[in-house]
Amino acid sequence: MASFTPNALPLLIGSLPMEDHAKALELVLDHTPDIPLWVQLPAFKQEGMIQQFLPGLPGLTQKEGAAFINTKGPQFDEAFVQFFEDYLALSEPTANFAASRFAFTPETGKGFSHFLSTVDRDPGRFTALKGQVTGPITFCTAVKDEADRDIFYNDQLRDAAVKRLAMNARWQAKEFAQRGTTPIIFLDEPALAGFGTSAYITITRADAQACIDEIAQEIHAENGLAGVHVCANTEWDLLLDSAIDIISFDAFSYFDRFILYPKAIKAFLGRGGILAWGIVPTGDAQLIAEQTVDGLAEKLEDQIKQVTGLGFSRNEILSQSFVTPSCGTGSLDLASATQVLTLTQQVSKKIRQA
Repeated sequence: MASFTPNALPLLIGSLPMEDHAKALELVLDHTPDIPLWVQLPAFKQEGMIQQFLPGLPGLTQKEGAAFINTKGPQFDEAFVQFFEDYLALSEPTANFAASRFAFTPETGKGFSHFLSTVDRDPGRFTALKGQVTGPITFCTAVKDEADRDIFYNDQLRDAAVKRLAMNARWQAKEFAQRGTTPIIFLDEPALAGFGTSAYITITRADAQACIDEIAQEIHAENGLAGVHVCANTEWDLLLDSAIDIISFDAFSYFDRFILYPKAIKAFLGRGGILAWGIVPTGDAQLIAEQTVDGLAEKLEDQIKQVTGLGFSRNEILSQSFVTPSCGTGSLDLASATQVLTLTQQVSKKIRQA
C-alpha cells in the first residue's frame, strides 16, 4: 500500500450533471482543491459507465444502437489473439500506454484529457489526483455477447474485459504519478450491491475478488492507491479482505450494515486501509436540501466513535479517512449537485477542525 495520509480531506465521486468539462472541473477544484478528480459527464453517451470502457475490446459490435461482443464473427479469433498481444506488449519498459487500445479515445476521454492539461498548468499544486474506472463486476454483468449473455460468465471474455479495465486504470495512475502526485483510482461497483442475491448467485466470491485484485495490482504497479466505491450495501468483507486500499461506502444510509463486519474493518484499518465515508447523501434534491453541515458532522462523529470501539483512536481513524458524497451526482440537478459538493467540503473542514 502506497504511503499516503488522507486526514479526512474531501474527495468526490466521478460524475456531475453538466455539459462543459472546463466548468465541471472548475467546480471540482473549488470544492476539492487538494485532491481533484477528472469528471465524467453522463450528458455525453460516450462517458457513460459502460460505453466509456468498451472501445478496444475484441469482437465489439454495434447493431441497432446496442453494443455487444460478437464471438461468432469471422475475425473474432484473430482479434482476440491481437488483444492479448497488445496487452503483453505493455509489459515492455518502453511501452506507450497512451497510444494503446487501453487508453481513452478522444471521444471517451475528454474529461481526462482536460484534467491533465489543467494539472499541467499548475504543477506541484495537488496532494493527489483521482481517477476512476467501472468496476469489473458491474462492467462484466452489463456487457453482453451475441446471445445476450453477460460476458462475466465467459471466462475468456471476462479475462479480456478485466485486463482492459486494469490497463486503463494503470495508464491513469501512470499519468498521475508522472506529475509527481499520488494516484488514486477508484473502481465504481454499483453491481456489488446485488452480490449474494439471486441475481448474482452464480458469481463466486473468489471470482469477484480475483477480478478486483487484478485491477488493484496494476494500480499498485504505479505506486497508486486502489479504491472501490459501492453506493449501497454489499458483503463488505469481500472488499475489506481484498487488495483494495480504500473502501468508499454510503455512510449516510448504510453505516449500520457496514459496521456488522467489525473483525474485517479492524484488520483493514490495521494494515493501513482507508475509509471513504459517504456521509453526504445524493439520493434526491429534497433529501439534500434538508441536510446541514452540523447535522452531517454529528452523524459522522457518532459513526467514527463506533469504529474507535474496535481499538483505534479518533485521530487514527481521521488520518485514514476521506469525507465524500454517498455517490456521484450525475443524475441530480446542478443546484443539488453543487450543494452536495459544498456540504462535503464543509463537513470535512468541520471534522478536521474539531
